[in-house]
Amino acid sequence: MHKFFVPPENFGSYQAVITGDDVKHIYKVLRLTKGEKITINNLNGKEFIGEIADVTKEKVTVKILEQQEAHSESSIDIHLYQGMPKASKMDGIVQKGTELGVNRIIPIWTKRVIIRREEASGNKADRWRKIAIEACKQCKRSKIPEIEQGIEMKELYLRLKSYDLIIVPYENSENYGIKAVKEKFEGKEIKNIAIVIGPEGGFEEDEIDKLKALGGEIVTLGKRILRTETAGIITSAVIQYEFGDLGGTV
Repeated sequence: MHKFFVPPENFGSYQAVITGDDVKHIYKVLRLTKGEKITINNLNGKEFIGEIADVTKEKVTVKILEQQEAHSESSIDIHLYQGMPKASKMDGIVQKGTELGVNRIIPIWTKRVIIRREEASGNKADRWRKIAIEACKQCKRSKIPEIEQGIEMKELYLRLKSYDLIIVPYENSENYGIKAVKEKFEGKEIKNIAIVIGPEGGFEEDEIDKLKALGGEIVTLGKRILRTETAGIITSAVIQYEFGDLGGTV
């Protein structure tokens, strides 16, 4: 069943209205017609089974049949703080992070960020949000990740105080990895996790020292040095496997 994300203001008591690019996709690409059932999401994590009541070139009216339970979200809340990468690498990070169940993606300005501020100007968060929505459709998520424009390290340090677990992959860390972190926190309830990833140039030593002082677990991802756009995705996957739902339940 095809899924579409509809703003809350387009929902009524018994129907919802789909507008924008999805309309053309519905009637021209998918060729959905009156009477066919679809899934609609209100952007706040609630999903409904609906029946197409009317299709025009401007809008698609959907009759709401019933609310359905969403089973696609992980039990842990992962926030990915990503050192701002250059070019379009952030697009892939947002896409894959969404697929892996990350709930918030926040670019950070570390000392070694290569990209200049003016290159990252403009409302790139809107572009990243669209990428996240498309990824949600593909992977059947019920919750769209929050995507931020970018924050300074001093803001990051303040935010990190609210997490149950802080994971910081670092190329100079040896032997101590996420397996050891799992053992260290065995029996403790872990609900919200921050993953902090350095940019292309890596972290400065004083940044690592500050992150460690705030309770960050400075871990290795293995003997090979990973690219910044790979490190966050790999870490998210391992965290979901060890603490979330990626490994199944048996």
